[in-house]
Amino acid sequence: MKKFQEFNLGGVKLLSGKILKSAKLVYQTYGKLNKNCSNVIVLPTFYTGTHIRNEGFIGKNRALNPNKYFIISINMFGNGLSSSPSNTARLQHGSQFPEITLWDNIHCQHKLITEKLKIKKIALVTGWSMAGCQSYQWAAQYPNVVKAILPFCASSKTSIHNHVFLEGVKAALITDKNWKNGKYKKQPVAGLKAFGRVYAGWAFSQDFYREKLYKKIGYKNVKNLLDDWSNDHAKNWDANDLLCKLKTWQLNDISIGPIYKGNYIKALKSIKAKTIIMPCNQDLYFRTKDNEYEKKFIRRSSLRSIDSPYGHCAANPGNDKNFQNKLDRNIVELLT
Repeated sequence: MKKFQEFNLGGVKLLSGKILKSAKLVYQTYGKLNKNCSNVIVLPTFYTGTHIRNEGFIGKNRALNPNKYFIISINMFGNGLSSSPSNTARLQHGSQFPEITLWDNIHCQHKLITEKLKIKKIALVTGWSMAGCQSYQWAAQYPNVVKAILPFCASSKTSIHNHVFLEGVKAALITDKNWKNGKYKKQPVAGLKAFGRVYAGWAFSQDFYREKLYKKIGYKNVKNLLDDWSNDHAKNWDANDLLCKLKTWQLNDISIGPIYKGNYIKALKSIKAKTIIMPCNQDLYFRTKDNEYEKKFIRRSSLRSIDSPYGHCAANPGNDKNFQNKLDRNIVELLT
């Protein structure tokens, strides 16, 4: 028995003008839809996440309670479950896979919600990192559908510095001699391991390492952490999938597309959803300053920044209890 559901979209015209052939979204639902369809929560996936990892945010004792809400966890294109370079047919396989934007992701998620699940309103879209970026995209792209959003450790537009950080981890991967411009027959393992090692320096804050907090999450020493991050990326990820999503991340900007045509301020002002933005002040690439700027233009918004030495990974379930508790309180506030 499959532990997920599939929605087949057929050919999808992308923002780039190209067609993603035989497109599919993989998703999973938790809880039941109530009679008036008012309990819908959309929880997209983050960069190296799937709906399974999203289950860490869901629970009977959590704000995202499946006994109360109908939670739809949707896998982003490029994550190896929904249409991705690694699982798409020959003509668009691997390096031939087309460029995907968050606009494309949300356009297709909207089809899933409205056409397959017959839902007209969403109570909340929330998520960590790239999932949070998708919550902004939902609110800007479909302002009359989404009632509330709670992006945490995310932004509505990828900053230049964030873009440069991503170029660094990308460079670590593609310098592997086995990369072969994405036309590899075997995974570029050395590149994937280098990708993981570089990323480990950005995922946590300087305080995390100074205070040796890696010992609190199961690592004996820094070498142990680096080896785990290296092996995890080499074992669990396809290189083209990682780079597909990385490009999507770099292209993140809620104003691209036919509605706002690059007018970022207009896009922010068009968000009708009640919004709580939740950055971590020690996040090294989704910076609080960027969220402060967004708040100026999102009408019904508040900024709830949090200090945590875990940096971007403060949001990872199990890392920082204080972050988790405040996240749940903010979710409850938006749903009340």
